[in-house]
Amino acid sequence: MAEEQNPDAAGMDDDLADEWAAAMTEAGEEGEGEGLEDEWAAAMTEQDVEPVKLETLTNPSVPSGGVGSDLDLIMDIPVVLSMELGNTEIAIRNLMQLTQGSVVELDRFAGEPLDVLVNGTLIAHGEVVVVNDKYGIRLTDVVSPSERIRRLK
Repeated sequence: MAEEQNPDAAGMDDDLADEWAAAMTEAGEEGEGEGLEDEWAAAMTEQDVEPVKLETLTNPSVPSGGVGSDLDLIMDIPVVLSMELGNTEIAIRNLMQLTQGSVVELDRFAGEPLDVLVNGTLIAHGEVVVVNDKYGIRLTDVVSPSERIRRLK
């Protein structure tokens, strides 16, 4: 009896294998995407471009090599000028407890020069003065241009 069931089981396995093979063949034929390949080939043909050689442009109205002409281009660009009295590090808990009249201790001494910053870059030191009932600053030490450039790096 066992021998009778085994040939049937083997036949069922062969039938199942044939069905799977047929299904895989169909899936392979559908998945080849010959039409898709044609679309890709057409798209790639559209993408074919030839490099263009550009001529070097020169503008005779702009003088070359002059530092003054380069500076004229940037003279009207606005920058942020700020004076820094001092800094401190404070915990958020203490920051939230600040009220009107609170005093915050800074890292500088009274009478010590202020930092003059342009867009966050130190360019000078100075002292506070009053001019026409407004605060001003008298520059006492200006950082050299080479030092300013070195600090930017």
